[in-house]
Amino acid sequence: MARTGRPRGFDPGEVLRSARDVFWASGYGGTSIQALVDRVGLERGSLYAAFGDKRRLYFEAVRLYWAEYEEVLRSALAQVPLLPALREVLVMPAQLGAAASDPGAPHGCMVGNTAAELVPHDAEATALVADAFDRFVGMTIEPLRQAQQRGEVSTASEPEAQARLLLVLAEGTALLARAGTDPAAAVAAIDAALAGLRADAGDR
Repeated sequence: MARTGRPRGFDPGEVLRSARDVFWASGYGGTSIQALVDRVGLERGSLYAAFGDKRRLYFEAVRLYWAEYEEVLRSALAQVPLLPALREVLVMPAQLGAAASDPGAPHGCMVGNTAAELVPHDAEATALVADAFDRFVGMTIEPLRQAQQRGEVSTASEPEAQARLLLVLAEGTALLARAGTDPAAAVAAIDAALAGLRADAGDR
């Protein structure tokens, strides 16, 4: 009797997380259906039945990645003082860079990787990336405003501009990590940027 794949009782969330890790390491174009089948433990027919084609699975994996990233970011944004907590979020892609020599390891930010690989030629990818980046900025503005009011963050620029600076820092660091940049150098750049956001006596 031919194999029909894992029984219906498989955990879709577990399968999606496994697929995310494959895509995160290799990108959309660099991931074959066979690589996904081998990693998640489903036959092709079962994988297609559960998630649709490779494209649908990829976008679901990216959405999962960003939802989990937002949880970490939201937790950091609730901390006082703010900047040390934000630093922990920003250095994560740099730490991933330490494994850049391992082709099976996650590299950089999965949303940033999507931007580099698929935007602007793919309208759905473009919309997904734009929404994720807008959400990052939207989530970060008010905590920065509150940090300004506490005297922690410089008032030399508006919170929205600072939020966009943090987005550029996060995604730029992720891109460098994917390219194999020395994690220590990337972390030093993050620290330099955050030093520029700290309030000095004149701001207070």
